[in-house]
Amino acid sequence: MIYDIIGVGIGPFNLGLAALSYPTEIKALFLEQKPEFQWHPGLLIENSTIQVPFLADLVTMADPTNPYSFLNYLQAQSRLYHFYFYEHFHIPRREYNHYCQWVAQQLDSCQFGQRVETITWEDEGGNSYYLVQARDMATGAISTYKSRHLALGVGSIPQVPPCFRNFHSDRVFHAAEFLAKRDVCRTAKSITVIGAGQSAGEVFYELLQEQETWGYRLEWHTRSGGFFPMEYSKLGLEHFSPDYTEYFYHLPPPKRDAVLAQQGLLYKGISFSTIANIYDLLYERSVGGHKPDVRLLSLVEVKEVEPVKTSEGERFILGYRHLQQDNRFNHESDCIILATGYHHGIPKCVDNLKDLIHWDDKGRYVVKLDYRLALTTDIPNQIFVQNGELHSHGIGAPDLGLGAHRNSVIINQLLGRTVYRVDHRNVFQQFGVV
Repeated sequence: MIYDIIGVGIGPFNLGLAALSYPTEIKALFLEQKPEFQWHPGLLIENSTIQVPFLADLVTMADPTNPYSFLNYLQAQSRLYHFYFYEHFHIPRREYNHYCQWVAQQLDSCQFGQRVETITWEDEGGNSYYLVQARDMATGAISTYKSRHLALGVGSIPQVPPCFRNFHSDRVFHAAEFLAKRDVCRTAKSITVIGAGQSAGEVFYELLQEQETWGYRLEWHTRSGGFFPMEYSKLGLEHFSPDYTEYFYHLPPPKRDAVLAQQGLLYKGISFSTIANIYDLLYERSVGGHKPDVRLLSLVEVKEVEPVKTSEGERFILGYRHLQQDNRFNHESDCIILATGYHHGIPKCVDNLKDLIHWDDKGRYVVKLDYRLALTTDIPNQIFVQNGELHSHGIGAPDLGLGAHRNSVIINQLLGRTVYRVDHRNVFQQFGVV
């Protein structure tokens, strides 16, 4: 059997592709090395929400009648009236994760515990396909599959500052591991959170709420200019639309990189509610002249880290530079949490395809507007990319609200006809003059 498409990785985007492919004749298979669907499990903090409306589920923005919509999930969970009275557009992050698990469990095309190890392109007398080898994580057995096309949806990788990349300690970890390492925080005498995005804000607020219980000193540092909110005005949100994606794509590549560098607060800031919660708690803790054992410090970049053994255990000396004053200073901490974001790496399983894939001068995929990778050879077998095209398609690439649009484009190409309508005037403002 030759599949029409094999998806590598099952995150929200490839899971959405599986759900939207289900009603069609597409023969699809999706492989994921984890034993079950998990979406940022280390950050499924109670009271945290996804940052897009619930309509940005796996299918609704392409097909509201699809059985795998969030509203249908609520009906299946007997939660529709609860949600009706809840009256919130932004749903709990833990519920979004459970919703995706509910969808994945119903789709036979989604196979977990399968790590894709190698992919090669094969041509048997004009019958060409990708040969995919996957290892069963429980038994070690290798399975081989054939597919005409691929969808790479391997997700993002935690990003850490250079001085931490070869550093190993249970007390220094990325925010992606926060819930798993929570007990480490509770035994520390001092904790430093580094970063100024939503994850940093949520982790800091969670630690701040528990500070009086566990008695640690708490610091929040960032090299950003301040602890700023994410842009969330209605016209600002229109940048997360197919219209802006198309405008951005047609900019010259150097211009795209320059524009991205100026758009951080469109997708990297902190929500207004998180900032307000932090400020309100600090205000309450300062009543009666009390001074919370807390420091927030911006415009500082960590340059060095050195472990130090003491009679009370391991500590870390961090060397900083203030970016405006150009002053150097040291800071000591028992525990360091790196809320420093994510980057999109190239999966090792495509090593055998590197000569087939066209790369830009920075070693990134060259991606066409329709989410196909540009290939060095004219073959009928396409490779689609999910959330690996920030540099070519702009800030909407990782946004859950555009996942159904991207999958609509992919499915329409696979079947050679319009299965899901793709509109071209979705916003009130005009991007560009041509």
